[in-house]
Amino acid sequence: MTALAGILARRIAAAGPLSLAEYMAECLLNPAHGYYATRDPLGAAGDFTTAPEISQMFGELIGLCLAQSWLDQGAPRAVLAEAGPGRGTLMADIWRATRGVPGFHDRVTIRLIEASPVLRKAQAKRLTGAPVDWLESLDALPEAPTWFVANEFFDALPIRQFRRDGDGWREVVVGLQGDALVPGLSPRAPLAELQHRLADTRDGDIVETCPAARPAIEAVAGRIARQGGAALIVDYGDWRSKGDTFQALENHAYADPFARPGQADLTAHVDFEALARFAVPLSASALMPQGVLLAALGIETRAARLAQSLDGAALDAHIAAFRRLTHAEEMGTLFKALALVPDGAPLPPGFAARSAAKDDG
Repeated sequence: MTALAGILARRIAAAGPLSLAEYMAECLLNPAHGYYATRDPLGAAGDFTTAPEISQMFGELIGLCLAQSWLDQGAPRAVLAEAGPGRGTLMADIWRATRGVPGFHDRVTIRLIEASPVLRKAQAKRLTGAPVDWLESLDALPEAPTWFVANEFFDALPIRQFRRDGDGWREVVVGLQGDALVPGLSPRAPLAELQHRLADTRDGDIVETCPAARPAIEAVAGRIARQGGAALIVDYGDWRSKGDTFQALENHAYADPFARPGQADLTAHVDFEALARFAVPLSASALMPQGVLLAALGIETRAARLAQSLDGAALDAHIAAFRRLTHAEEMGTLFKALALVPDGAPLPPGFAARSAAKDDG
């Protein structure tokens, strides 16, 4: 039993089961024992690897995409913000790739939304010399034109899970079986927020909601709607939540999410339909597979150029990274991208200029 498991068991024994959202929040963000508060989770020595850590190409293309969007909106003095910036690799690649964009480095400042002191140190090392500051929350972003990027941020926000039972729902909760933390179900009850999901689900189907996603995306969308800018969200998930996607990763392998709280990464697939709905009055792009977006942004050309100076093991690793980012059997289809812009503003390069709602139902 981990230290956090003992704390949670005592809490459940005293006050009753926890919602999955409460459980996830403690496992990931507990100040003393939470997963993100106590370690650098990335890379071979960690538990998972994100696209920016796989290849510089990802951050370079995302950076140039954002910079062109900034130029398309008149190149204002602006904020370049990232939520959940990991080691700072994505922002470092964005900043390096955009150094040749006229005026970008002179008129843009970086804001990183990061709670982990461990990761803040790593980010500072990678962004030495860049105009960067750190914020505790998205609500702290300044009122300014904002170009926002989030890669694998929303998947780590705590979720609630509901199993359909007739015309009502039973929530998945975390309780005790002896000393062990185990999932269970609450009594059946109607839920107004899921009334619309009765039309596309059957008994036993699971629907996930993310209470923290709404205030997060609304904080960003409000600034962009008032001041200008764009949001680019890349994550794994789909247009609409359906099914149990709650999972744990430890040492790059799937694990029991209830066995070692605080020692494994906990995530769930992102409901992009909910993000687009919460972001109104911004306009949403079509939801695009990551591989399709990167192809539209020119990753094949960039990969070929980088390959010219490589051989042997380095070339093999480069080819493998290209495949991992783009291939349908790897990250190319599982990961999706959504762009949000003020009504009437052009979408960033690479994004389909049509309504996500129309395309995906």
